[in-house]
Amino acid sequence: MEARGSVFKYGDNIDTDVIIPARYLNTQNARELADHCMEDIDKTFITRVQAGDIMVGGENFGCGSSREHAPLAIKTAGIACVIAASFARIFYRNAINIGLPILECPPASTAIREGDTVSVNFDTGVITDETTGETFQAEPFPPFIQKIIRSGGLMASIQAR
Repeated sequence: MEARGSVFKYGDNIDTDVIIPARYLNTQNARELADHCMEDIDKTFITRVQAGDIMVGGENFGCGSSREHAPLAIKTAGIACVIAASFARIFYRNAINIGLPILECPPASTAIREGDTVSVNFDTGVITDETTGETFQAEPFPPFIQKIIRSGGLMASIQAR
């Protein structure tokens, strides 16, 4: 399983209120949520993002309230993977539950720049910044998490049994 795309880079402590502002939480429509993803920190994100792009964050990505809407908005916007120095625990769990691959890799989080082209091999955990030629090693997903992501999320994985 792999991803390859252009990078959208954000800093430390990107909380769920920034990923999807609270004023949009009255909808369960994933497309509507995606239309407002990151708008309070990056007004042009939704007009620039392409299917398969990659989001890179710093420390504590996804902190704040326990909001399933946040990873759903990111995934539906077209982001194929989020790489960060670290993730808030509940964001990590919510992302895996909906099949959004996320990788912790502090060196990649620091070195990769906005607009770089990055590829990720989820089986090996290798992250390659194709713009600079640098490679980084993240912990690969265990097989059971790879199955959840390949299935499109936890519920789809269970139903596929």
